[in-house]
Parts: sequence; C-alpha cells; structure tokens
Amino acid sequence: MRRLLTLVALALCVQSCTTTLYYWGGGGDVSTYEKLSYRYFDTQSPESVCELVCMYERMVNEPGGSRMIPPPGVCAEYGYLLMQPSTLEAFEKHATKRQRKLFGSDVAASFRNRGMEMLKMEMALYPESQKFIAPLLNRF
Repeated sequence: MRRLLTLVALALCVQSCTTTLYYWGGGGDVSTYEKLSYRYFDTQSPESVCELVCMYERMVNEPGGSRMIPPPGVCAEYGYLLMQPSTLEAFEKHATKRQRKLFGSDVAASFRNRGMEMLKMEMALYPESQKFIAPLLNRF
C-alpha cells in the first residue's frame, strides 16, 4: 500500500510539472516565438517583420496552454511593434497577400488601433504591467 501511495504521489508531481501555462508557438526545443523573434532582431529584414507581426497575431487570437491567454509581455511587445512607423512601412511594402488579409484594406489604421488595443490588453491581463505600459500609452 505504501508503494502505491508513493507511486501515485510521484505521478501527480510529474504531471503537475508538465502542465504548460502559456503557448509560445510550435513544439520542440525552440518555440516559434523564439525563432521568429531572434530572426527579427538578428536580421532586421522586412520579411522578418511581417512574419513576426503575423506570429504575434496568431498568439493573441489563438492562445493555448492551461490559462488560455497570451503569455506575459506578448501583447505589450506586439502593441509596441505595431506602433512603430518602420513596422508599418515594412509591412505595407513586403507583406504577402495572406499576411495583408489579417489587417484588411487600411493597414495603417488597423496597426494603430490594434497596437493600442494590445497595450491595453496587456494591462488588463497582467495588472502589474500597468506601471510600464501606461507611460507608453500616454506617449502614443
């Protein structure tokens, strides 16, 4: 009986350790988020900007993990990226038709509105971020 209880306790511990709170995209050793973020910061190519914007949009629209909300900081990063003029310029010139379809015909207005929405969403989901996000919202 003691062995059984020990085995059950060990199984519960292992199960609780494997629960993923947030979905970062993809599987394996490196997530899609890590790959695309690294590529964006490494190359700064217009294509990497377009891919990163679309990846953020998927992460926000289709959250996974046990909490079913975007991971901490993702909405803030995404909102800040959308508010940058260089992001809009790169997206308008280099986005594929499939990528453009996510934002409709008026990409500039969509980026600005979505950027503000994402910054506000970060504060709503993670109230501790308000100290950092509120000054950004005032600046924009």
